Amino acid sequence: MSTQQNKDRIQTTHIGSMPRPHDLLDLMKAKYNGKPYDEAALEKTLATAVKDSVKKQAECGIDIVTDGEFSKPGFFTYIQERLEGFESRPDQKRALFQMEVEAFPEYYEEYFKSAMLGGALVKIAPVVCVGPVKYRGEKFVKRDIENVKAAAKAAGVSDDHVFLPATAPSGVGTNEYYKSYEEFFHALAAEMGKEYKAITDAGILVQIDDPFLPDIFFEKGLDDAQKKRRANIYVEAINAAIKGIPPEKIRFHTCYGINEGPRLYEAALADIIDYMLKINAGSYSFEAANPRHEHEYHLFERVKVPAGKVLCPGVVTHASNIVEHPELIAERIVRFAKLVGRENVMAGGDCGFSSQALYKTEVHPTVVWEKFKAMRQGADIATKQLWK
Repeated sequence: MSTQQNKDRIQTTHIGSMPRPHDLLDLMKAKYNGKPYDEAALEKTLATAVKDSVKKQAECGIDIVTDGEFSKPGFFTYIQERLEGFESRPDQKRALFQMEVEAFPEYYEEYFKSAMLGGALVKIAPVVCVGPVKYRGEKFVKRDIENVKAAAKAAGVSDDHVFLPATAPSGVGTNEYYKSYEEFFHALAAEMGKEYKAITDAGILVQIDDPFLPDIFFEKGLDDAQKKRRANIYVEAINAAIKGIPPEKIRFHTCYGINEGPRLYEAALADIIDYMLKINAGSYSFEAANPRHEHEYHLFERVKVPAGKVLCPGVVTHASNIVEHPELIAERIVRFAKLVGRENVMAGGDCGFSSQALYKTEVHPTVVWEKFKAMRQGADIATKQLWK
């Protein structure tokens, strides 16, 4: 039995990113904006923040914990820090959720200013591949591993119940160097695989974050054949990157990118499920507490999940400050358990609570902890129903 499968109770986890403490944010802001800062103070503050967060996660009843992605300001900064061959284009804008934004321009103009982008530590700019891709993140991933393992040990959590998130190849910028899309992704897979392997070689789980897979199905200018080809390339790149790593050491997460919004123009789980299940991971995390997607558990009435694989549906959402009632959380867990088996459902979140390092997150930090407590309570209610 995989360590990600349940033995006698429903396990709980979350997706990774957490609101960062302000003393850490102050130091990171100075670093990533070229201001004077104390490197030793930053490293000490980071280690302390991770230790405090993991302790609190465990106290709230989270079984499989992580570092909150505290060392990472955001996806694009993380890419440039850990990979050679990329440059930032601060004068360019990356089109985000184009069809959704075009349908609700007034809403998203305000939303991006006040929430998703407005409070970021560094200006979010597209990154472009302009030379050979080469991984250079060894010291950064080593630090992350050491911090989260030390924090887990202090909190009484075993290494096999620790994970670190890492971006999927599809999240690594755009290409102006390689001759083809396939060649670009082949190079990315070879290099990002070094980070994935470093994490699992340390005895902890790696979570491959791919919120970009669902975007394909609402990307303007792609016909059905092009969408299918692009999705298959994403899957092939991940599988190439994780080749040789036991699936039970791998979590795969996908979501829809926006937190709070109308969300009319985003993929259905039915669009992505076949691609998702082709990825050689031990568990699959996706949005299921989101009211645009909660009904999609019915999909598993006809979709067969491969033996030994675990579903990690969101049972609490990152898009609302309402704390879900434990009874509702239990209902959400039991629905999936009845379809795929009680050993194959882990309780999780829809997405992370601070995908960028922000001073003000959409869900208040105090509310995040209450959501985690409610998830544990709901998982306990579901456990009593499923292990009578």
